[in-house]
Amino acid sequence: MIAFRMALLLAAVPVLAGMTPEVPAGSPAEAGVSTPGKVALLHGLGLNSSSLKKVREALKADGYRVCSLDYPSRGFPIDTLVRRFVRPALTRCFKDSGSVDFVTHSMGGILVRRLSTLPDSSHPLRIGRVVMIAPPNQGSEVVDSMAGSWLFGGLLDAWGGPAGHELGTDSGSMPRRLTRLGPPAFAFGVIAANKSLDPLFSEWIAGRDDGKVSVENTKLEGMRDFVEVSSSHTMVLWKDETVRQVRAFLKTGRFEHR
Repeated sequence: MIAFRMALLLAAVPVLAGMTPEVPAGSPAEAGVSTPGKVALLHGLGLNSSSLKKVREALKADGYRVCSLDYPSRGFPIDTLVRRFVRPALTRCFKDSGSVDFVTHSMGGILVRRLSTLPDSSHPLRIGRVVMIAPPNQGSEVVDSMAGSWLFGGLLDAWGGPAGHELGTDSGSMPRRLTRLGPPAFAFGVIAANKSLDPLFSEWIAGRDDGKVSVENTKLEGMRDFVEVSSSHTMVLWKDETVRQVRAFLKTGRFEHR
C-alpha cells in the first residue's frame, strides 16, 4: 500500500504553486476598461514560464507587452526569490516607469502579495491589476500533511524546497502572515480551479479542491472578483475559459460571469 501511494504521489506532484515579483505597490486600479499595457507572468512552484504559454500568446495578441519570468522556485525561500530573482528580472523587462499588471499561477500570487509589502523607490514600477490563478492565498493543506509526515516530508523537500515549506496553513506560513497585514493594496481577482486529479492529496483537503489547494483557500479579502474554472491545479493554465477570464479582468477589472 505504501509503495502504491508513493507511486501515486509522484505521478500527481506537478506541484503546488506559482510565484511572484517585487515591485512597489501603487493605488488599486479602479474598475473600468483599460488599454493593453505591461504585464508580467509568474509561474508556480516547480514549473517554468512555458506553463503560462497559452496565456502569454493570448495577451501578446491583445497588444500587451509581456514579460514571462523564470526563477528557481524550489531553490530559495520566498523572500529571496522576490528580492534576488523576480524584481531584477522585472527591472530588465520594463525599464520605463508606469503600472505593471500581473498574471500569476499558484505560489506566484503569494510572491506578488509579498512584493507589495516591500516598497522600493529604486524603480518606479507600480502593481496594477493582478489575476491570481489557483493561488494558495490561505495556504495549502497538502503542505501541512506532507510536512508533518515522516513518509512524505522528504518529498516536500525535493518537490517544494524552502519556498514549498512556507505555503502551509499554520499561523507562521507566508500566506497567513501576509493575510494578517490586511488586503493587498492592488486590484486583484482570483480564478479557482475546482477539479482534482490527485485523489491522495484531496484526502488531505477539506471541501472542494483542485488537488493542491481548496477552493475556499484561494479566496482573499479585498478581491475585486472571483470565478471558478472546472480544471485541476496545473491544467487550469491551458483552459480556454481561464484565458478568457484573464483577458476580461485585465481589461475591465472584472471577470465575465455567464
